[in-house]
Amino acid sequence: MTGTASEFGGELDSLADVISFGVAPAVLLFRWGFEATIPGPGWVVAFLFVTCGTLRLARFNVQRHVVDSRYFVGLPIPAGAGQLAAIIYSAPQVIVEGSVAWIILVASVCVGLLMVSTIRYRSFKSVDLRSRRGYPVVLLLAAGMALVFAHSRTVLPMVATFYVVSGPIMQAAGLFRRRGDPPPTAVVTHEAH
Repeated sequence: MTGTASEFGGELDSLADVISFGVAPAVLLFRWGFEATIPGPGWVVAFLFVTCGTLRLARFNVQRHVVDSRYFVGLPIPAGAGQLAAIIYSAPQVIVEGSVAWIILVASVCVGLLMVSTIRYRSFKSVDLRSRRGYPVVLLLAAGMALVFAHSRTVLPMVATFYVVSGPIMQAAGLFRRRGDPPPTAVVTHEAH
């Protein structure tokens, strides 16, 4: 509110994020997906999610002024929490089938590990909505919000999943593109004697 920042405020913000985007979704995930079917492994995965989210926030605090602001290193914890929340919101009935619980467990582990990975995710901080080039983005956001409002149980999980998989897809595309590039040619220079 005051337009100022401090180290204390940054740490306090991270602590609030651990609770809001780490502990709360992990408890929700356990109660919804694992408590009735696989409580033991479910607790481990819920704890793993919180741990990965905490490590992700700690790394963000340390690298805040070092990394390219256009990208996040690793899946941001709000996006990880949003992925879990969107899935639970789209199918709120408690999971009672063991096979479905194991699929959710594997997916949750993947989301947790993406948070501590070094895969880059777009931050969208460089998008200037006030510029002339920002108008299409504003229109796209408005259309997206209208879709979420009209079909939230379908659209929210799709948007969340799209962002979660965008990092690995872009990383794989970058690796594939680099492998397809021709090797650099050596430049031979002749010295005059």
